[in-house]
Amino acid sequence: MSHPISRREFIRKGSKGMIATALIPYFFKADPIHAFTIAGDGAQNLQHYYNHFGVDEKLIRQVMDEALSRGGDYCDLYFEHKVSQHIGLEDNDVNRAYSNVDFGVGIRVLKGDQTGYSFTEEITPKAMKQAARTAANIANGSANVTPQELKLREHPNYYPIKTPWEMVKIDAKIPYLQTINSRVFELDPRVIKCNVYFSNGTAMILIATSEGVVTFDYKPMGQLGVSCTAEQNGQREQNGFNLSGRRGIEFFTPENVERIATESVTRTVALFDAVKPEAGEMEVVLSAGSSGILLHEAIGHGMEADFNRKQVSIFSDKINKPVAEKFVTIVDDGTNPNIRGSINVDDEGNPTQKTYLVNNGILESYLHDRISSQYYNVAPTGSGRRQSFRHVPMPRMRNTYMLPGPHTRDEIIKSVKNGLLAEDFTNGQVAIGAGDFTFYVKSGYLIQNGELTKPVKDVNIIGNGPQVLKDIVMVANDFEMTEGGWTCGKNGQSVPVSMGLPTVKVSKITVGGVNS
Repeated sequence: MSHPISRREFIRKGSKGMIATALIPYFFKADPIHAFTIAGDGAQNLQHYYNHFGVDEKLIRQVMDEALSRGGDYCDLYFEHKVSQHIGLEDNDVNRAYSNVDFGVGIRVLKGDQTGYSFTEEITPKAMKQAARTAANIANGSANVTPQELKLREHPNYYPIKTPWEMVKIDAKIPYLQTINSRVFELDPRVIKCNVYFSNGTAMILIATSEGVVTFDYKPMGQLGVSCTAEQNGQREQNGFNLSGRRGIEFFTPENVERIATESVTRTVALFDAVKPEAGEMEVVLSAGSSGILLHEAIGHGMEADFNRKQVSIFSDKINKPVAEKFVTIVDDGTNPNIRGSINVDDEGNPTQKTYLVNNGILESYLHDRISSQYYNVAPTGSGRRQSFRHVPMPRMRNTYMLPGPHTRDEIIKSVKNGLLAEDFTNGQVAIGAGDFTFYVKSGYLIQNGELTKPVKDVNIIGNGPQVLKDIVMVANDFEMTEGGWTCGKNGQSVPVSMGLPTVKVSKITVGGVNS
Protein backbone atom coordinates (compact mmCIF):
# COMPACT_ATOMS: atom_id res chain seq x y z
CA MET A 1 0.00 0.00 0.00
CA SER A 2 1.37 3.43 -0.94
CA HIS A 3 1.24 6.50 1.28
CA PRO A 4 1.26 10.17 0.30
CA ILE A 5 4.59 11.90 0.85
CA SER A 6 5.35 15.60 0.87
CA ARG A 7 7.70 17.11 -1.70
CA ARG A 8 10.14 18.11 1.02
CA GLU A 9 10.11 14.65 2.58
CA PHE A 10 10.58 13.09 -0.87
CA ILE A 11 13.60 15.29 -1.53
CA ARG A 12 15.04 14.68 1.93
CA LYS A 13 14.84 10.91 1.54
CA GLY A 14 15.15 10.69 -2.21
CA SER A 15 18.27 12.81 -2.51
CA LYS A 16 20.11 10.46 -0.19
CA GLY A 17 18.96 7.54 -2.25
CA MET A 18 20.09 9.15 -5.49
CA ILE A 19 23.52 9.91 -4.14
CA ALA A 20 23.82 6.45 -2.65
CA THR A 21 22.90 4.92 -5.99
CA ALA A 22 25.81 6.71 -7.59
CA LEU A 23 28.16 5.14 -5.07
CA ILE A 24 27.19 1.48 -5.43
CA PRO A 25 29.98 -1.06 -5.99
CA TYR A 26 29.25 -0.93 -9.74
CA PHE A 27 31.27 2.26 -9.88
CA PHE A 28 34.08 1.31 -7.58
CA LYS A 29 33.69 -2.45 -7.55
CA ALA A 30 33.89 -2.33 -3.75
CA ASP A 31 37.40 -0.86 -3.99
CA PRO A 32 38.31 2.79 -3.37
CA ILE A 33 39.60 3.47 -6.87
CA HIS A 34 41.40 6.54 -5.57
CA ALA A 35 43.95 4.26 -3.90
CA PHE A 36 44.87 2.80 -7.28
CA THR A 37 45.69 6.22 -8.67
CA ILE A 38 48.11 7.38 -6.02
CA ALA A 39 49.78 4.18 -4.84
CA GLY A 40 51.28 1.05 -6.38
CA ASP A 41 53.15 0.67 -9.65
CA GLY A 42 51.81 1.77 -13.02
CA ALA A 43 51.13 -1.76 -14.24
CA GLN A 44 48.97 -2.47 -11.20
CA ASN A 45 46.98 0.70 -11.78
CA LEU A 46 46.57 -0.02 -15.49
CA GLN A 47 45.27 -3.50 -14.76
CA HIS A 48 42.73 -2.05 -12.38
CA TYR A 49 41.48 0.32 -15.09
CA TYR A 50 41.29 -2.58 -17.56
CA ASN A 51 39.25 -4.52 -15.01
CA HIS A 52 37.05 -1.53 -14.27
CA PHE A 53 36.05 -1.10 -17.92
CA GLY A 54 35.97 -4.86 -18.58
CA VAL A 55 38.62 -4.83 -21.31
CA ASP A 56 42.17 -6.02 -21.92
CA GLU A 57 44.87 -5.28 -24.46
CA LYS A 58 43.77 -8.13 -26.74
CA LEU A 59 40.20 -6.81 -27.00
CA ILE A 60 41.37 -3.22 -27.45
CA ARG A 61 43.60 -4.24 -30.36
CA GLN A 62 40.74 -6.20 -31.92
CA VAL A 63 38.58 -3.09 -31.80
CA MET A 64 41.45 -1.08 -33.32
CA ASP A 65 41.75 -3.61 -36.13
CA GLU A 66 38.11 -2.92 -36.98
CA ALA A 67 38.63 0.83 -36.72
CA LEU A 68 41.56 0.72 -39.17
CA SER A 69 40.02 -1.86 -41.49
CA ARG A 70 39.14 0.66 -44.21
CA GLY A 71 42.49 2.39 -44.44
CA GLY A 72 42.53 4.87 -41.57
CA ASP A 73 45.92 6.29 -40.58
CA TYR A 74 45.34 6.27 -36.84
CA CYS A 75 42.74 5.45 -34.22
CA ASP A 76 42.22 5.85 -30.50
CA LEU A 77 39.77 4.63 -27.86
CA TYR A 78 38.62 6.88 -25.03
CA PHE A 79 36.92 5.09 -22.12
CA GLU A 80 35.19 7.22 -19.51
CA HIS A 81 33.24 6.65 -16.32
CA LYS A 82 32.05 9.77 -14.58
CA VAL A 83 29.84 10.33 -11.53
CA SER A 84 28.69 13.78 -10.46
CA GLN A 85 26.48 14.99 -7.63
CA HIS A 86 24.79 18.28 -6.82
CA ILE A 87 22.89 19.47 -3.76
CA GLY A 88 21.30 22.87 -3.30
CA LEU A 89 19.80 25.00 -0.56
CA GLU A 90 17.10 27.61 -1.12
CA ASP A 91 14.72 29.33 1.28
CA ASN A 92 16.71 27.94 4.23
CA ASP A 93 16.14 24.32 3.23
CA VAL A 94 18.23 21.77 1.36
CA ASN A 95 15.63 21.05 -1.32
CA ARG A 96 17.53 19.93 -4.42
CA ALA A 97 19.73 16.91 -4.99
CA TYR A 98 20.62 14.88 -8.02
CA SER A 99 23.39 12.72 -9.40
CA ASN A 100 24.50 11.64 -12.85
CA VAL A 101 26.44 8.60 -14.03
CA ASP A 102 28.09 8.52 -17.46
CA PHE A 103 29.80 5.43 -18.88
CA GLY A 104 31.04 4.57 -22.36
CA VAL A 105 33.77 4.64 -24.97
CA GLY A 106 34.43 6.89 -27.95
CA ILE A 107 36.32 5.57 -30.98
CA ARG A 108 38.08 7.94 -33.35
CA VAL A 109 39.65 7.21 -36.73
CA LEU A 110 41.80 9.76 -38.57
CA LYS A 111 42.47 9.83 -42.29
CA GLY A 112 44.69 12.83 -42.95
CA ASP A 113 42.92 15.70 -41.20
CA GLN A 114 39.50 14.05 -41.54
CA THR A 115 37.85 12.44 -38.53
CA GLY A 116 35.48 9.51 -38.21
CA TYR A 117 33.90 9.17 -34.79
CA SER A 118 31.48 6.89 -33.03
CA PHE A 119 30.70 6.02 -29.43
CA THR A 120 28.81 3.44 -27.45
CA GLU A 121 27.48 3.33 -23.90
CA GLU A 122 27.74 -0.45 -23.98
CA ILE A 123 31.32 -1.62 -23.50
CA THR A 124 31.05 -5.10 -25.00
CA PRO A 125 33.12 -6.61 -27.83
CA LYS A 126 30.12 -6.54 -30.18
CA ALA A 127 29.12 -2.93 -29.45
CA MET A 128 32.68 -1.60 -29.59
CA LYS A 129 33.48 -3.35 -32.86
CA GLN A 130 30.29 -2.01 -34.42
CA ALA A 131 31.18 1.51 -33.30
CA ALA A 132 34.70 1.02 -34.66
CA ARG A 133 33.34 -0.01 -38.07
CA THR A 134 31.18 3.13 -38.11
CA ALA A 135 34.16 5.37 -37.35
CA ALA A 136 36.22 3.50 -39.96
CA ASN A 137 33.94 4.77 -42.75
CA ILE A 138 35.92 8.01 -42.88
CA ALA A 139 38.34 6.01 -45.06
CA ASN A 140 37.57 4.03 -48.19
CA GLY A 141 40.17 1.37 -48.81
CA SER A 142 41.85 -1.53 -47.12
CA ALA A 143 43.82 -1.72 -43.89
CA ASN A 144 47.39 -0.47 -44.12
CA VAL A 145 48.14 0.29 -40.44
CA THR A 146 48.53 -2.31 -37.71
CA PRO A 147 47.93 -1.32 -34.09
CA GLN A 148 51.14 -1.40 -32.08
CA GLU A 149 51.67 -3.18 -28.78
CA LEU A 150 50.34 -1.03 -25.95
CA LYS A 151 52.88 0.49 -23.57
CA LEU A 152 51.89 2.47 -20.50
CA ARG A 153 52.57 6.21 -20.58
CA GLU A 154 52.83 7.39 -16.99
CA HIS A 155 52.45 10.99 -15.86
CA PRO A 156 52.67 13.16 -12.71
CA ASN A 157 49.58 13.79 -10.62
CA TYR A 158 48.83 17.52 -10.50
CA TYR A 159 45.69 17.20 -8.38
CA PRO A 160 46.32 15.01 -5.35
CA ILE A 161 43.51 14.99 -2.79
CA LYS A 162 43.18 13.46 0.66
CA THR A 163 39.57 12.31 0.52
CA PRO A 164 38.04 11.01 -2.73
CA TRP A 165 34.53 12.26 -3.37
CA GLU A 166 33.17 8.74 -3.65
CA MET A 167 33.92 8.36 0.05
CA VAL A 168 31.99 11.52 1.06
CA LYS A 169 28.32 11.02 1.94
CA ILE A 170 25.67 13.63 1.32
CA ASP A 171 25.19 14.11 5.07
CA ALA A 172 28.76 15.43 5.26
CA LYS A 173 28.04 18.15 2.70
CA ILE A 174 24.80 19.57 4.05
CA PRO A 175 26.42 21.45 6.99
CA TYR A 176 28.49 23.48 4.49
CA LEU A 177 25.29 24.73 2.86
CA GLN A 178 23.64 25.50 6.16
CA THR A 179 26.69 27.34 7.52
CA ILE A 180 26.98 29.57 4.45
CA ASN A 181 23.24 30.25 4.42
CA SER A 182 23.23 31.33 8.07
CA ARG A 183 26.36 33.42 7.67
CA VAL A 184 25.06 35.29 4.62
CA PHE A 185 21.96 36.43 6.51
CA GLU A 186 24.06 37.35 9.56
CA LEU A 187 26.44 39.53 7.56
CA ASP A 188 23.90 42.09 6.36
CA PRO A 189 20.21 42.63 7.26
CA ARG A 190 19.49 43.71 3.69
CA VAL A 191 19.95 40.15 2.40
CA ILE A 192 16.54 38.69 1.59
CA LYS A 193 17.36 35.54 -0.36
CA CYS A 194 20.17 33.02 -0.52
CA ASN A 195 20.90 30.05 -2.79
CA VAL A 196 23.81 27.78 -1.87
CA TYR A 197 25.08 24.84 -3.92
CA PHE A 198 27.63 22.06 -3.56
CA SER A 199 28.75 20.12 -6.63
CA ASN A 200 31.37 17.42 -6.94
CA GLY A 201 32.42 14.76 -9.39
CA THR A 202 34.84 11.95 -10.10
CA ALA A 203 35.92 10.79 -13.56
CA MET A 204 38.02 7.82 -14.61
CA ILE A 205 39.44 7.77 -18.12
CA LEU A 206 41.43 5.16 -20.05
CA ILE A 207 42.99 6.07 -23.40
CA ALA A 208 44.59 3.69 -25.92
CA THR A 209 46.01 4.63 -29.32
CA SER A 210 47.00 2.63 -32.39
CA GLU A 211 50.54 4.00 -31.98
CA GLY A 212 50.89 1.90 -28.83
CA VAL A 213 50.14 4.44 -26.09
CA VAL A 214 47.90 3.52 -23.18
CA THR A 215 47.31 5.82 -20.22
CA PHE A 216 44.69 6.60 -17.60
CA ASP A 217 43.62 9.29 -15.16
CA TYR A 218 41.46 9.91 -12.12
CA LYS A 219 39.94 13.42 -12.17
CA PRO A 220 38.25 14.92 -9.10
CA MET A 221 36.28 18.18 -9.05
CA GLY A 222 34.58 20.13 -6.28
CA GLN A 223 32.64 23.39 -6.19
CA LEU A 224 30.91 25.31 -3.40
CA GLY A 225 29.17 28.61 -4.00
CA VAL A 226 26.37 30.99 -3.12
CA SER A 227 24.18 33.58 -4.82
CA CYS A 228 22.43 36.14 -2.65
CA THR A 229 19.88 38.89 -3.19
CA ALA A 230 19.68 42.05 -1.08
CA GLU A 231 17.08 44.84 -0.97
CA GLN A 232 17.41 48.50 0.02
CA ASN A 233 14.63 51.09 -0.37
CA GLY A 234 12.88 48.97 -2.97
CA GLN A 235 16.06 48.39 -4.98
CA ARG A 236 17.21 44.80 -5.35
CA GLU A 237 20.71 43.61 -6.24
CA GLN A 238 22.12 40.14 -6.75
CA ASN A 239 25.65 38.76 -6.83
CA GLY A 240 27.57 35.71 -5.66
CA PHE A 241 30.86 33.94 -5.22
CA ASN A 242 32.17 30.39 -5.46
CA LEU A 243 35.33 28.34 -5.11
CA SER A 244 36.10 25.39 -7.35
CA GLY A 245 38.98 23.16 -8.33
CA ARG A 246 40.26 19.64 -8.70
CA ARG A 247 40.00 19.39 -4.94
CA GLY A 248 38.70 17.14 -2.21
CA ILE A 249 36.33 18.15 0.55
CA GLU A 250 39.30 19.17 2.71
CA PHE A 251 39.67 22.28 0.51
CA PHE A 252 36.46 23.73 1.94
CA THR A 253 37.96 24.81 5.25
CA PRO A 254 36.14 27.11 7.70
CA GLU A 255 38.23 29.96 6.29
CA ASN A 256 37.13 29.24 2.72
CA VAL A 257 33.52 28.79 3.78
CA GLU A 258 33.65 32.20 5.48
CA ARG A 259 35.27 33.69 2.39
CA ILE A 260 32.47 32.41 0.14
CA ALA A 261 29.80 33.93 2.36
CA THR A 262 31.60 37.23 2.93
CA GLU A 263 32.55 37.81 -0.71
CA SER A 264 29.02 37.14 -1.93
CA VAL A 265 27.47 39.64 0.48
CA THR A 266 30.16 42.28 -0.03
CA ARG A 267 29.83 42.11 -3.81
CA THR A 268 26.04 42.27 -3.61
CA VAL A 269 25.56 45.23 -1.27
CA ALA A 270 28.28 47.25 -3.03
CA LEU A 271 25.94 47.48 -6.02
CA PHE A 272 23.49 49.70 -4.10
CA ASP A 273 25.89 52.63 -4.43
CA ALA A 274 26.97 51.85 -7.99
CA VAL A 275 26.43 54.21 -10.93
CA LYS A 276 26.78 54.00 -14.69
CA PRO A 277 29.66 55.96 -16.21
CA GLU A 278 29.40 58.14 -19.27
CA ALA A 279 29.82 56.23 -22.50
CA GLY A 280 32.89 56.55 -24.66
CA GLU A 281 36.44 55.41 -25.23
CA MET A 282 38.57 55.49 -22.10
CA GLU A 283 41.43 53.88 -20.24
CA VAL A 284 40.37 50.59 -18.66
CA VAL A 285 42.13 48.81 -15.84
CA LEU A 286 41.46 45.09 -15.64
CA SER A 287 41.63 43.94 -12.04
CA ALA A 288 43.76 40.97 -11.00
CA GLY A 289 42.11 37.56 -11.14
CA SER A 290 38.65 37.31 -12.67
CA SER A 291 39.38 39.82 -15.44
CA GLY A 292 41.30 36.93 -16.96
CA ILE A 293 37.98 35.98 -18.57
CA LEU A 294 38.63 38.68 -21.18
CA LEU A 295 42.09 37.24 -21.82
CA HIS A 296 40.57 33.78 -22.18
CA GLU A 297 37.66 34.67 -24.43
CA ALA A 298 38.88 37.54 -26.59
CA ILE A 299 42.52 36.50 -26.97
CA GLY A 300 43.08 32.88 -25.92
CA HIS A 301 40.56 31.30 -28.27
CA GLY A 302 42.28 32.97 -31.20
CA MET A 303 45.45 31.07 -30.24
CA GLU A 304 43.85 27.63 -30.46
CA ALA A 305 45.45 25.95 -33.44
CA ASP A 306 42.32 24.72 -35.23
CA PHE A 307 41.15 28.31 -35.77
CA ASN A 308 44.58 29.17 -37.19
CA ARG A 309 44.90 26.02 -39.31
CA LYS A 310 41.61 26.99 -40.94
CA GLN A 311 42.74 30.62 -41.35
CA VAL A 312 39.89 31.83 -39.15
CA SER A 313 41.93 33.53 -36.43
CA ILE A 314 43.57 36.92 -36.80
CA PHE A 315 46.68 35.29 -35.31
CA SER A 316 47.04 32.77 -38.18
CA ASP A 317 50.04 34.60 -39.68
CA LYS A 318 51.52 35.99 -36.47
CA ILE A 319 53.80 33.18 -35.19
CA ASN A 320 57.20 34.60 -34.15
CA LYS A 321 55.90 38.14 -34.61
CA PRO A 322 55.26 40.80 -31.94
CA VAL A 323 51.64 41.00 -30.79
CA ALA A 324 52.11 42.92 -27.51
CA GLU A 325 54.59 44.94 -25.49
CA LYS A 326 57.74 43.15 -24.31
CA PHE A 327 56.51 42.94 -20.71
CA VAL A 328 53.48 40.82 -21.76
CA THR A 329 53.81 37.03 -21.42
CA ILE A 330 50.79 34.72 -21.69
CA VAL A 331 50.79 31.02 -20.89
CA ASP A 332 48.29 28.20 -21.00
CA ASP A 333 49.11 25.68 -18.33
CA GLY A 334 47.76 22.27 -17.42
CA THR A 335 50.17 21.72 -14.53
CA ASN A 336 48.91 24.17 -11.88
CA PRO A 337 48.27 22.09 -8.74
CA ASN A 338 44.58 21.38 -8.07
CA ILE A 339 43.33 24.18 -10.35
CA ARG A 340 40.04 23.61 -12.17
CA GLY A 341 41.50 23.59 -15.70
CA SER A 342 44.51 21.40 -14.89
CA ILE A 343 44.86 17.96 -16.48
CA ASN A 344 47.41 15.21 -15.91
CA VAL A 345 47.06 14.01 -19.48
CA ASP A 346 45.02 15.38 -22.36
CA ASP A 347 42.14 13.48 -23.94
CA GLU A 348 44.37 12.13 -26.71
CA GLY A 349 46.82 10.58 -24.25
CA ASN A 350 49.47 13.32 -24.49
CA PRO A 351 51.16 14.64 -21.34
CA THR A 352 50.06 18.09 -20.24
CA GLN A 353 52.50 20.98 -20.09
CA LYS A 354 52.98 24.71 -19.59
CA THR A 355 52.73 26.32 -23.03
CA TYR A 356 54.04 29.83 -23.68
CA LEU A 357 51.65 31.45 -26.15
CA VAL A 358 53.06 34.98 -26.01
CA ASN A 359 56.60 35.28 -24.66
CA ASN A 360 57.92 38.79 -24.04
CA GLY A 361 55.42 40.16 -26.54
CA ILE A 362 56.13 37.59 -29.29
CA LEU A 363 53.51 35.03 -30.37
CA GLU A 364 55.44 31.83 -29.75
CA SER A 365 52.93 28.98 -30.04
CA TYR A 366 49.36 27.91 -30.61
CA LEU A 367 47.51 25.31 -28.56
CA HIS A 368 47.75 22.03 -30.46
CA ASP A 369 45.96 18.72 -30.61
CA ARG A 370 47.11 15.79 -32.76
CA ILE A 371 45.65 17.05 -36.04
CA SER A 372 47.01 20.59 -35.79
CA SER A 373 50.43 19.49 -34.51
CA GLN A 374 50.86 17.27 -37.57
CA TYR A 375 49.68 20.07 -39.84
CA TYR A 376 52.23 22.50 -38.36
CA ASN A 377 54.87 19.78 -37.86
CA VAL A 378 55.27 20.52 -34.16
CA ALA A 379 54.76 18.50 -31.00
CA PRO A 380 51.27 18.46 -29.42
CA THR A 381 50.96 20.82 -26.46
CA GLY A 382 48.73 18.49 -24.44
CA SER A 383 45.70 20.59 -25.35
CA GLY A 384 43.42 18.02 -27.01
CA ARG A 385 40.30 18.08 -24.83
CA ARG A 386 36.73 16.83 -25.09
CA GLN A 387 33.56 17.14 -23.05
CA SER A 388 33.01 13.39 -22.79
CA PHE A 389 33.39 10.10 -24.62
CA ARG A 390 30.58 11.27 -26.91
CA HIS A 391 32.74 14.04 -28.36
CA VAL A 392 35.86 14.40 -30.49
CA PRO A 393 38.91 16.13 -29.01
CA MET A 394 40.02 19.54 -30.25
CA PRO A 395 42.49 22.22 -29.11
CA ARG A 396 41.22 23.78 -25.91
CA MET A 397 42.58 26.03 -23.20
CA ARG A 398 43.34 24.74 -19.71
CA ASN A 399 44.48 27.49 -17.28
CA THR A 400 45.22 30.62 -19.29
CA TYR A 401 46.95 33.54 -17.61
CA MET A 402 49.31 36.46 -17.98
CA LEU A 403 52.53 36.50 -15.96
CA PRO A 404 53.32 39.41 -13.60
CA GLY A 405 54.83 42.58 -15.05
CA PRO A 406 57.12 45.38 -13.90
CA HIS A 407 54.52 47.76 -12.44
CA THR A 408 52.43 47.94 -9.26
CA ARG A 409 48.68 48.20 -8.91
CA ASP A 410 49.00 51.60 -7.23
CA GLU A 411 51.16 52.88 -10.09
CA ILE A 412 48.54 51.78 -12.58
CA ILE A 413 45.59 53.36 -10.74
CA LYS A 414 47.49 56.63 -10.23
CA SER A 415 48.34 56.80 -13.95
CA VAL A 416 44.66 56.94 -14.99
CA LYS A 417 43.07 60.36 -15.29
CA ASN A 418 39.59 59.28 -16.34
CA GLY A 419 38.84 55.60 -16.67
CA LEU A 420 37.26 52.42 -15.40
CA LEU A 421 38.42 49.61 -13.12
CA ALA A 422 36.64 46.45 -14.27
CA GLU A 423 36.42 43.88 -11.48
CA ASP A 424 33.68 41.31 -12.03
CA PHE A 425 32.52 40.06 -15.44
CA THR A 426 29.44 38.07 -16.40
CA ASN A 427 28.04 37.56 -19.88
CA GLY A 428 30.02 38.29 -23.01
CA GLN A 429 30.12 37.65 -26.74
CA VAL A 430 33.22 37.12 -28.87
CA ALA A 431 33.75 36.70 -32.61
CA ILE A 432 36.65 34.24 -32.54
CA GLY A 433 38.12 35.08 -35.94
CA ALA A 434 38.42 38.84 -35.66
CA GLY A 435 38.46 38.87 -31.85
CA ASP A 436 35.69 41.47 -31.54
CA PHE A 437 34.02 41.29 -28.13
CA THR A 438 31.36 42.73 -25.90
CA PHE A 439 31.58 42.01 -22.17
CA TYR A 440 29.22 42.85 -19.36
CA VAL A 441 30.99 44.29 -16.32
CA LYS A 442 28.96 43.34 -13.26
CA SER A 443 30.93 45.57 -10.92
CA GLY A 444 33.91 47.90 -10.84
CA TYR A 445 34.94 51.47 -10.02
CA LEU A 446 35.37 54.79 -11.72
CA ILE A 447 38.93 56.10 -11.69
CA GLN A 448 39.22 59.87 -11.58
CA ASN A 449 42.54 61.70 -11.32
CA GLY A 450 44.32 58.56 -10.16
CA GLU A 451 41.81 57.67 -7.44
CA LEU A 452 39.08 55.02 -7.18
CA THR A 453 35.82 56.90 -6.66
CA LYS A 454 32.29 55.60 -7.26
CA PRO A 455 31.43 51.92 -7.80
CA VAL A 456 29.90 51.12 -11.19
CA LYS A 457 27.56 48.41 -12.45
CA ASP A 458 25.76 47.26 -15.58
CA VAL A 459 28.48 48.45 -17.94
CA ASN A 460 29.44 47.02 -21.31
CA ILE A 461 32.98 47.16 -22.64
CA ILE A 462 33.36 46.78 -26.38
CA GLY A 463 36.56 46.14 -28.28
CA ASN A 464 38.84 43.80 -30.18
CA GLY A 465 40.95 41.20 -28.36
CA PRO A 466 44.10 41.38 -30.49
CA GLN A 467 43.94 45.19 -30.41
CA VAL A 468 43.50 45.18 -26.62
CA LEU A 469 46.59 42.96 -26.45
CA LYS A 470 48.53 45.62 -28.36
CA ASP A 471 47.07 48.38 -26.19
CA ILE A 472 48.21 46.90 -22.87
CA VAL A 473 50.57 49.60 -21.58
CA MET A 474 51.13 48.50 -17.96
CA VAL A 475 51.17 45.11 -16.20
CA ALA A 476 51.38 44.86 -12.40
CA ASN A 477 53.17 42.38 -10.18
CA ASP A 478 50.02 41.26 -8.31
CA PHE A 479 49.14 38.15 -10.32
CA GLU A 480 46.05 36.27 -9.14
CA MET A 481 44.53 33.04 -10.43
CA THR A 482 40.75 32.74 -10.27
CA GLU A 483 39.35 29.89 -8.20
CA GLY A 484 35.78 30.05 -9.48
CA GLY A 485 33.81 27.49 -11.44
CA TRP A 486 34.56 28.63 -14.98
CA THR A 487 33.40 26.42 -17.86
CA CYS A 488 34.38 27.11 -21.48
CA GLY A 489 32.12 26.37 -24.43
CA LYS A 490 33.36 25.69 -27.96
CA ASN A 491 31.67 23.97 -30.88
CA GLY A 492 28.95 22.62 -28.60
CA GLN A 493 31.37 21.20 -26.03
CA SER A 494 32.01 22.42 -22.49
CA VAL A 495 35.15 21.79 -20.41
CA PRO A 496 36.34 23.17 -17.05
CA VAL A 497 38.95 25.93 -17.27
CA SER A 498 40.54 28.61 -15.17
CA MET A 499 42.26 31.90 -15.88
CA GLY A 500 44.33 34.53 -14.20
CA LEU A 501 45.71 38.02 -14.58
CA PRO A 502 47.71 40.67 -12.74
CA THR A 503 46.25 44.18 -12.74
CA VAL A 504 46.54 45.40 -16.35
CA LYS A 505 46.07 48.83 -17.91
CA VAL A 506 44.65 49.05 -21.43
CA SER A 507 45.12 52.46 -23.05
CA LYS A 508 41.66 52.49 -24.62
CA ILE A 509 38.46 50.41 -24.71
CA THR A 510 34.98 51.60 -25.59
CA VAL A 511 32.73 51.71 -22.52
CA GLY A 512 28.98 51.62 -22.97
CA GLY A 513 27.42 53.80 -20.27
CA VAL A 514 24.49 56.15 -19.78
CA ASN A 515 24.86 57.90 -23.14
CA SER A 516 25.27 54.74 -25.21
